[in-house]
Amino acid sequence: MTLDRSSDRRFAAGHNKGVTQRKPAGINFESWIDRQIRQAAERGEFEDLPGHGAPLADLDKPYDEMWWVKRKLRDEQLSYLPPSLALRKEAREVLEGVSQARTEAEVRDRIDAINEKIRDAIRLGIRGPGFSLTPFNVDRIVAEWRRARD
Repeated sequence: MTLDRSSDRRFAAGHNKGVTQRKPAGINFESWIDRQIRQAAERGEFEDLPGHGAPLADLDKPYDEMWWVKRKLRDEQLSYLPPSLALRKEAREVLEGVSQARTEAEVRDRIDAINEKIRDAIRLGIRGPGFSLTPFNVDRIVAEWRRARD
C-alpha cells in the first residue's frame, strides 16, 4: 500500500513540516501540568519556598556551565584544589602550626610527615599546576621553634 500525497494540500503547498498551527482536537488549551501548577499556585503552595520574591542570584553574571557545581561546593562549604595546590596549602599550614607544638619531637614529627608527602609527590609526580616544593630542613625549623619558645 502506497500513500499518495499529491492530493494532500499541505504537501502540495510545500507545508510538509508536520506542525499544525491549530490546537489538536481533544486537547485543552491548558495542559494537565500547567493546570496542576496553576492550582498549586492558587492554593499558595509556592509562597513559603526559600528565596520567594527575591531576585535571581547571579543573573547579571556571565553564563558558566559549572554554575551548579560551584554553588553546591559553596553551599556545602566544600572546596576542591588540584593535588599540587592542596599539598602546597597543607605544607604552609604545617609550617604555621609548628609554633603550636609542645615538644621538639612533635615539631619533628609534623615536619617529617609533610616532608614524606613532598618526597612522594616529587618521586611519583602530582597533578595540578607546577609543583616547586622541596622537603623542609627539619633542624632549621626546630631551631626556629626553640628561638620562638625562649
